Amino acid sequence: MNNYFFLYIFLISFSFVSSQSKLKKDTNAIMKMCGCFEVTFNFSETINLNNRENYKPSEDYQTSPVYELAIPIKQDKNHISIQHILQVGDDNYRSIVKHWRQDWLYQNKNLYIYEKDNKWNYKKLNKSNYKGQWTQKVYQVDDSPRYEGSSSWVHVDGKSFWENTTPAPLPRREFSKRKDYNVLLRSNRHEITNYGWFHGQNNEKVDRINSIEEEVLAFEVGYNYYKRVANDKCRYAKEWWLENEKKWEIVRNIWTEIYSQNKNLSLKSEYNGKRLYEYLLFSNEYNDYSEIDKLISSYIIK
Repeated sequence: MNNYFFLYIFLISFSFVSSQSKLKKDTNAIMKMCGCFEVTFNFSETINLNNRENYKPSEDYQTSPVYELAIPIKQDKNHISIQHILQVGDDNYRSIVKHWRQDWLYQNKNLYIYEKDNKWNYKKLNKSNYKGQWTQKVYQVDDSPRYEGSSSWVHVDGKSFWENTTPAPLPRREFSKRKDYNVLLRSNRHEITNYGWFHGQNNEKVDRINSIEEEVLAFEVGYNYYKRVANDKCRYAKEWWLENEKKWEIVRNIWTEIYSQNKNLSLKSEYNGKRLYEYLLFSNEYNDYSEIDKLISSYIIK
């Protein structure tokens, strides 16, 4: 009897130590996506699956190298938040853009899954579907929702990567040009590399009519390379963030209150002829909580 008891205690202890070791590896991998990087974005529509007359595929999309600062704005055992700041140009002319944000939540059970037409459906996961996993929540430049999914980080043969497939709105490079599809089914791969990290994508361009009827128009691949460089290369992005982080903390807090309601969310594309990011990024009128809260509320469809 005592032998079985000690074996039980040993197995429980071993399992706990193993899970803690895995959690540490996961956290280290996520944190390696922070820092200053030289980034290139590359996308190509590869296979046409539709028979639509006059269908016109997207042209290849490739950018010149730009600097991107990825700042850890929150870090604890179960939640890491990374804000990306894009820095374009040089000392003669430069532009700073608040870019996307990615939050990583350990064993998270609450998801917002994109349906179409600026609507996200709340989904609560069963414990068996999120145990040991990390949810990546990706947000727009104005911190409104974009896409999210839950999967396990994998550490094998010297590689560390995370893969997930989830529906998303059209990316900025597409939504002003394409009206023939309304959902991008994204298969993302985040892999830590010896030069920094790699964001690979195998995407499907989907024309979704409803939850049952949809058509996949084409496949697309994406190869985004984040090559680590000296932190000084991103100094202007860092200066911009230090000047503006208080405002964006207010914005995040308001959105967090909205997400915590755990119910379906539908948003207007525009309010008074402008998108939300135009007010928040290009206007100095919205700086305190009440102003920003009223503005964001104007975009929520009750």
